[in-house]
Amino acid sequence: MAEERGAPDQAELLALAVIIAEEAGRMLVAKRPARPEVVETKTSPTDVVTALDRAAEELIRARIAAARPYDAVLGEEGGDTPGTGGARWVVDPIDGTVNFLYGLPDWAVSVAVEVDGEIVAGAVSVPQRGELYSAAKGGGAWLGGERLRCNTGVELGRALVATGFGYAAARRAVQAEVLAHVLPRVRDIRRGGSCAVDLCSVAAGRVDAYYERGTHYWDHAAAGLIATEAGARIGGLRGKPYGTDMLVCAAPGLFEELDGLLAPLDPERDTPAGQE
Repeated sequence: MAEERGAPDQAELLALAVIIAEEAGRMLVAKRPARPEVVETKTSPTDVVTALDRAAEELIRARIAAARPYDAVLGEEGGDTPGTGGARWVVDPIDGTVNFLYGLPDWAVSVAVEVDGEIVAGAVSVPQRGELYSAAKGGGAWLGGERLRCNTGVELGRALVATGFGYAAARRAVQAEVLAHVLPRVRDIRRGGSCAVDLCSVAAGRVDAYYERGTHYWDHAAAGLIATEAGARIGGLRGKPYGTDMLVCAAPGLFEELDGLLAPLDPERDTPAGQE
């Protein structure tokens, strides 16, 4: 069989991402036991993996392989599988695993598609809220059939800002210190527990901004596209690209204000060992 060639169709990629994210979400809701068991920890005892994280990624990979067998896949649980199909799928089977573990609703299945190093389509299913966010590059961001627009014209002092925290004590100590400076200067803080849901909340205008240190590519690949297609700006601090060091998301104007507040606090550092 010949290898697949040519540029993938963006609309078809988005349609497949939506179908797969929704199916994985339904499976997770149906199979979640009353108290899911932790099968592994990663960076710390609080950074957990459940059997359903793995089962969901296996389902997602199987659906991708059936529809587009030559594509590459990067998944949080299964790592990077190379391919020759012209696209790479970036998958987080459960973003917000601790929420999932405790029965809280803010967890998501995130499925994004990258072509030539750029995310062109993404779907984020938030199954326990019955919500499906989606976006294709240049095609806007959507919650079901509703086009999304982030909040604009919000000053920092009136901004509702979402954030998250790492799992290591050394990182949390710094994040608490930064938060103590941020909280008096904004309307309020929200901590939802899922990067993907927080970014979609910026897109939907449910919060005005979001920042966090320590997110991974699979956390924000789909939701980052959704936020930017809704008019938000995403970046790191001081003009740097966003990534594991820092991710900031807000409408233009508020983004710059939040960057100006965060940058002098040096939030990309960790407390030295033994000083937590």
